[in-house]
Amino acid sequence: MKKIHTEAAPAAIGPYSQAVVSGALVFTSGQIPLSPETGQVAGATVTEQTEQVIKNLKAVLEAAGSDLLKVVKTTCFLADMNDFSAFNEVYAKYFTEKPARSTVAVRELPRKVLVEIEAVAEFL
Repeated sequence: MKKIHTEAAPAAIGPYSQAVVSGALVFTSGQIPLSPETGQVAGATVTEQTEQVIKNLKAVLEAAGSDLLKVVKTTCFLADMNDFSAFNEVYAKYFTEKPARSTVAVRELPRKVLVEIEAVAEFL
């Protein structure tokens, strides 16, 4: 197993890796909308936050030798299911291969953000 770290995405805010590569798969930790430069939440709306989350996810995947086109499964967490449509609009721009996905509403996310996404992608 290989641990992945990149300065192009926010550092982990707990005892975990940004991602790990195991066999032919990359498993990312959940990405939230933190700016890698400032460590602060980027954006106030679910649209703005989803853009930052996907930017962070893309950076982690690329550091692992993968990319968004190789994602096979995402798990998406929303603080409010009323944001589902706005979230989907941004998500659809980036996940054009339509990987498998689960989306759930949660009571609260770290730093009180509106969205978090984790992914499993092919490495090779």
